[in-house]
Amino acid sequence: MSGVERITITAEDADQRLDRFLKRRYEHLGQGQIEKWCRKGELRLDGGRCKASSRLSEGQELRIPPRPAQQQNSHEETTKRLPARISDADTRMIQAAVIYKDDDLLVLNKPAGIPTQGGSKQTRHIDGLSEVLRFGYEDKPRLVHRLDKDTSGVLLMARSRRIAHDLTEAFRHRATRKIYWAAVAGVPAPKIGTIKYGLRKAGGHGARGEGEKMEIVHPRDVATTDGAKRAQSDYVVVSALAKRGAWVALEPITGRTHQLRAHMAAIGHPIIGDGKYGGSGQENLGDGWGAQLGGMISRKLHLHARFIQFEHPASKKTVSFTAELPPHMAESWQQFQWHLLDVPEDPFDPEAEEW
Repeated sequence: MSGVERITITAEDADQRLDRFLKRRYEHLGQGQIEKWCRKGELRLDGGRCKASSRLSEGQELRIPPRPAQQQNSHEETTKRLPARISDADTRMIQAAVIYKDDDLLVLNKPAGIPTQGGSKQTRHIDGLSEVLRFGYEDKPRLVHRLDKDTSGVLLMARSRRIAHDLTEAFRHRATRKIYWAAVAGVPAPKIGTIKYGLRKAGGHGARGEGEKMEIVHPRDVATTDGAKRAQSDYVVVSALAKRGAWVALEPITGRTHQLRAHMAAIGHPIIGDGKYGGSGQENLGDGWGAQLGGMISRKLHLHARFIQFEHPASKKTVSFTAELPPHMAESWQQFQWHLLDVPEDPFDPEAEEW
């Protein structure tokens, strides 16, 4: 066993959760051990009991109890757990995905098919690949929000803990605007609308919740349904393919897991390529896979984070970024003869010219 440690929280380490601080400091320390320390009162902040979710403040003294010997960072154990080397191909791919960088943040156009973070059986993800996105900085950039594995588009990363905190707060307080583009089965009516179904986790079938799916809850039942959260998505139909499919712009007002995918399926217009929410059970001509839409349409998810706007945490100026469509969606847009130049950057702007 190692001895008790006492650490004074610095400004650099402030404004983050206790469990996240500990897991960054001790790479082999598990969440279970942290929760156990908290329950037993062995982990202390300024002499008082704390929770894993407690937020750290500058100047606090953190008491860390002795850690089991197997959690020590011996050279042998560390060597066994070192991450796999990032291939030259992945290095080129992820560096080419950067569409903007400055001293404070990076903006990526995340490719479809790559998870944002690691999880069950996920060893290749944006967080891991960020090792090659330092560009001369000592620390790798930090994620401040997520995109689903099969969703492409704008993804922000912070280059310091302070900027990460500020951006995370902006997302939490909905001080950012995000617009997604999607191809959906059928044509939503009316052509401009709001979806307010609540969402709750249905849970996956694996040991760690793999295959997790969100269930729809009627707005009137959210308050009385265990685990349900309110959710709101705005949509506008940009272009229709007869009655068989449509190009829609989507704006998530809240930020729930799988929100846009679950909401579009709930109103009968699942996103093309969505095997989880847009399967063959949907009764529409699109069938969730692009069936009967003409031509050879990709079975990949047709959902793309197209645009983001927020206040730059350092300059305090409003900035915005746009991500080009991934290849499979660009091919579908060409097949459907949907023209990007005909659509304003913000289709929800009431002052935008009619397209």
